[in-house]
Order: sequence, then C-alpha cells, then structure tokens
Amino acid sequence: LANHGLDLVDAMVAAADVVVLAATNRADVLDPALLRPGRFDRTITVGLPDVKARTEILAVHARNKKLADDVELKNIARRTPGFSGADLENVLNEAAILTVREKEDMITTPIIDEAIDRVIMGPAKKSKKYSEKERYMVAVHETGHAIVGLKLESADMVQKVTIIPRGDAGGYNLMTPREETFTQSRSDLIGKITGYLGGRVAEEIVFNEISTGAYADIQSATKIARAMVMSYGMSNLGPIQYENGGGDNVFLGRDYSSAQNYSGEIAFEIDKEVRRIIDEAYENARQLIIDNRDLLDRIVDGLLEHETLTAEQIQRIVEGKPAVEVVEEPQDDVIVEADAV
Repeated sequence: LANHGLDLVDAMVAAADVVVLAATNRADVLDPALLRPGRFDRTITVGLPDVKARTEILAVHARNKKLADDVELKNIARRTPGFSGADLENVLNEAAILTVREKEDMITTPIIDEAIDRVIMGPAKKSKKYSEKERYMVAVHETGHAIVGLKLESADMVQKVTIIPRGDAGGYNLMTPREETFTQSRSDLIGKITGYLGGRVAEEIVFNEISTGAYADIQSATKIARAMVMSYGMSNLGPIQYENGGGDNVFLGRDYSSAQNYSGEIAFEIDKEVRRIIDEAYENARQLIIDNRDLLDRIVDGLLEHETLTAEQIQRIVEGKPAVEVVEEPQDDVIVEADAV
C-alpha cells in the first residue's frame, strides 16, 4: 500500500464493494482528510431515543424476562427521558437481579422503579442514619423541588420524592419533562432553574438557614443560566454567542486552553445577566413556596412518615387526602336481642 501511495481506506474501497463505518463522540477533532468526499463523507448523528424508541428498546431487552401483568413498557419509557439504549438495558438487568434477591417469580413495577432509581442515583443507603433534624431538613429540601414542579407550569413534573439517601445525596427527587421536545423556550429553561432552586428556597423559608445540600442544584442552575446568556442569546445582551467554540484549534486539549473571545467589559455584563436570571428564578421559587406553605408542610409530613412518595401519593396530598389510602376492615355483624315488651 505504501509503495502505491494509497491509504488504507482508499485501498479497501478500490479492492471491493466495501462500506466502512466508524463512530466517534468527538467529531470535532477528526483530521479533515478523513472527511473529504469518497472517505467518511456521510455523517449520521445518533441521538438519545425518544419515548417511542425507548418503548421499542425496552421490548427488545424484555424478551427473555418474566414481567408481571401490571408492567407497562410505555410507562417505563415515559419515566426514563434522557436514557440511552444501554441505560434501558441496565434498568431491566438491574430489575432482574433485584427480582432474584427478593425471591420473586416475576419483575414487578415496584422493582422496576427501584431499578430506575439505582441507575440514576445508585443503590439506596438504608443503613445510613442521620439525626431527626437533618432528616427533617432533607424532607423540606426535597419538598421544595416538588412544590415548584406541582405549581409552575413550565417546570418538570414530579414523579417521585424520597428522603432515603442514594449516592452522595441525602434525598432524591425524580422530575421528568411534561413533554419531550427538540427545542426549549426561555420559559422552559427558567422553569428548570426555578425547580433546581426550590430546595434551597424551602430551607431558607422554613429554617431561616441554608445547608450544603443545594450544591448540585446550584451548579446545574448556574450552568443553564450561563448557557442562556453565552450560547442561546436569551438575555439582555441580545442574540450574540460568547461561548468559544475553539475555531480551528482541533487539539484534544483545547477545552482546557480555549481563549476568551470577548472583552473584560463583556465578561462583567455576562456575570450580571447570569445573576439576573438566577435571581428571577429564585424569587419565583420563593413566592411559589410562600403561597403553598401549607401544602409544603403536608408533603413534608408524608415524607417523614413514608420516606418515599410517588406522584399518585403526592396528588392525594394535594387533594387533601392521606398519602396512603386507608382501607377500613369490615366490622362483624352484631346481633342484639331485645327483651319482649
């Protein structure tokens, strides 16, 4: 090959009817010579599956598994937005392992719920103990997220709230988009930021104190706000992109040495806009939680009693009912004989 001056790809195509496929998650660092016509000149972007595709993927991985009659793959698909095919396979494999551990004959819906939680956050740390005060604070924090999800139309929907520790988190709040879309509006992003800040706001309102539990929430909220300003043009700075894409610098280490392509004055304005967006969302969350303080207290009481609340149980609390329906046992008939008059 070297004597004829041909590279490997050209030689393979010239020798036979061969289609060469390659995959990468860093197309930005490929040599342009690889992408010229006649070589890897067709790009196919494989994104994360939508709800229909997730249902079909689950059906493939569920073929050799015994599922209970109440298990609906479409419902599992709705609860797993953002999951890849490998994640969905992992969910069902984890569910199968849990089924064996629980000595069950079939995979049930509660087992699948636990498997989803394990894939997202890791196994529950039921042996981890914390004080009643800390437990109460975690319940308030997680309920703050839930209140925003329940009362703000643009926020994500609440699917489950728990105060059982998982991974590095003291509690866990599963929230999914109301509808899967290809694009997001400014109000959608503000709703996400408001949802992230709900936990910290609830702590501040109830305890007049804040904890380190909102670390990851603040990180996620700030990332979205900065993207709104620097990448999406969703601020008073207008439709200008300040995020440095790297230009022609295609070295692997470019992400660590990218140059700032705007002035110090613009950097100051960017920081001001990010703060303004965060402050706007924070005040929205504060007002929502103040207006629904009674509901927050009732959900917190339910969490402290049951440790985990599903969307259906939370809805019962919203309606003024107990989280778990109380079934009264039928009373035995008592026959009383009256004396003859």
